[in-house]
Amino acid sequence: MKKSEINFTVELDDTRIPERIFWDATENPNEGINESKAISISVWDHYHKGLLGINLWTKDMASDEMKHFAIDIVGNVAQMVADSTGDKKMIEILESTCRSLKRHLDEEQKNNPQ
Repeated sequence: MKKSEINFTVELDDTRIPERIFWDATENPNEGINESKAISISVWDHYHKGLLGINLWTKDMASDEMKHFAIDIVGNVAQMVADSTGDKKMIEILESTCRSLKRHLDEEQKNNPQ
């Protein structure tokens, strides 16, 4: 049986705040590009019927980037639901949420240009 691995390394400061996050995978399409400012890992615990999750971000992750990351995560969940269940109502709700959040960020950026 073929196996694939995904590994994360998190460098912490003295107060255990992430400073740098690295990842690597046996099937990494971005060879050589393995540093990130944030990760969100979700695992389904089928025994307890619930989510086991890890969300980490570096202290220099910009707030606007984190908001875009969150929207991308919701979009990714919409794609996962489409691929795994085809539940059209759930997909539309998730996609609508992404559009609403994107409008919110666009308005926020318009009102607070940097």
